[in-house]
Amino acid sequence: MTRSTAEAAAEREPDQRRDRILGAAFALFMERGYSGASTNEIARRAKVSKRELYALFGSKQGLIAELVTRRSREMRRPLDLPPARDRAGIEATLAAFGTHFLRQLVLPSSIALHRLAAIEAERAPELARTLNDAGRETLRTALAAFVGDAQSAGLVGEGDAGMMAGQFFALLTGDLPMRLLLRVAEPPAESDIARHARVVTATWLALHGKGRR
Repeated sequence: MTRSTAEAAAEREPDQRRDRILGAAFALFMERGYSGASTNEIARRAKVSKRELYALFGSKQGLIAELVTRRSREMRRPLDLPPARDRAGIEATLAAFGTHFLRQLVLPSSIALHRLAAIEAERAPELARTLNDAGRETLRTALAAFVGDAQSAGLVGEGDAGMMAGQFFALLTGDLPMRLLLRVAEPPAESDIARHARVVTATWLALHGKGRR
């Protein structure tokens, strides 16, 4: 039996409500700061009840966690491909991941979220912890798993996969996040992002890669 339009709309409603709440939360965090944005105001702007907000997200920290988790999920997308089975595959995946990660990192919304965490560090340290745990650590874990698979396939040398993943991120970002937060640098151009990701990938593989190209 074919579903009716009303049934399909009813199934989409919870997701639409979540998106509406998250959009309102992000806008208010940017306007008022994390500490200054109340759940009452977020619910009012999203046109939902406070009870609905708490049922879906649990708390204001839950809202931030969901915002960061969604961003992290988008950043790691190239790593969700099947494990690479040759050096060319590893190179292609790492370069794609590095490019995609940097594109997301330099978005105004990403910069604003990290700037907010820095501003709110004393009043709301949970914001920085959430950004680290749901953001950076989630991505590092995903990259470490990719490196571990490559090690198992004999394509990457022995060593701590987590440390190798951390080294890739260090090469990829350098001091760019800090310079963007301090507004002493502009986001790099698309062509520069892709070129840098390829150079970082080549450097990392020169250190840790095994086998021929």
